[in-house]
Amino acid sequence: MDFKVVERSPFARIARMVLKSSNVAMVLGKTIHLSGVSRDTFLKDEGWLAHELCHIRQFREHGFFRFLWLYLKESWRVGYYNNKFEVEARLEGMKHRRHLNPSQKAASAITPTEAPLPIDTKRTE
Repeated sequence: MDFKVVERSPFARIARMVLKSSNVAMVLGKTIHLSGVSRDTFLKDEGWLAHELCHIRQFREHGFFRFLWLYLKESWRVGYYNNKFEVEARLEGMKHRRHLNPSQKAASAITPTEAPLPIDTKRTE
């Protein structure tokens, strides 16, 4: 798959502030934008790379502006974590774990907290 990686991206920096995260990778079209992580570190993480490559495929399948609209609409409707495009990308990112032994799987396990991500909370005024 053809893609480009941009380090210290202003787009990823904004996403990093919104998500209150120490590092972010995000996709716009065929470009993976990074903030808080180096290109080398990102590319060595098979799961993270697979997650972002899934988003590149989603952009390709739906078209640039249509996918942006669908993604934002879905995030507004159900929040970032439950966004069907994020769910699909998370599943894609976990597929690489199949070849790991049980201790490696345990070491790389994601332990979500009970608190929603900041972007998942909507104001009810």
